[in-house]
Amino acid sequence: MAALTYFTGPMNCGKSTLALQVDYTEASAGRRGLLFTCFDRGGQAVISSRIGLSATAIEVTPTFDFWAHVTEELTSGHRVDYLVCDEAQFYTEAQVDDLSRIVDELDIDASCFGILTDFRTELFPGSRRLVELADRIEMLQARPRCWCGAPATHNARIVNGVMVVEGDQIAIGDMDAGAVVRYEVLCRRHHRLRMPSKLGGVDLTPDPLPFDDAPA
Repeated sequence: MAALTYFTGPMNCGKSTLALQVDYTEASAGRRGLLFTCFDRGGQAVISSRIGLSATAIEVTPTFDFWAHVTEELTSGHRVDYLVCDEAQFYTEAQVDDLSRIVDELDIDASCFGILTDFRTELFPGSRRLVELADRIEMLQARPRCWCGAPATHNARIVNGVMVVEGDQIAIGDMDAGAVVRYEVLCRRHHRLRMPSKLGGVDLTPDPLPFDDAPA
């Protein structure tokens, strides 16, 4: 029986990595799936992971119709066994409703991946609807840590070096230290105190990964 599953956690918890792993595992079993994303840090129509993995996906715009797209695939003679939906926090409530309809009426598994709350600690509309409708909610186990060492639970937005708690819900950025708009995961205490790593005197610039290109 198909299921609508929401895999969630704060930023840097490995959700996109798991989305790509789910697709790989399902495809290895001979199943055919469709990959979707929205506002990925790597650009349009791609699911990208911070550990260097990526895959081509279908970009979900505010007017994208999941039901129409999937039924068109089926009526064109293409198999669809599962959906992998990354950055699902950015989907509209109507799009999440369509995903639940696809699961119920077409018996197609839909695995969604996203963060629950924004930089203001408020639920994204897509995440709220997924919590309301999902058959199962899985909190990802690769728990990131705040600069103080405590488990990180909140997403902070840093603009020109200053943590902000007001502004548009969606502003594309990354975790790179030099970005004008960047994000950092904090524990509740340091998010409440508006104290990201730089104010705490900590440099979170990551060491190069073993498979990163060697400097010229």
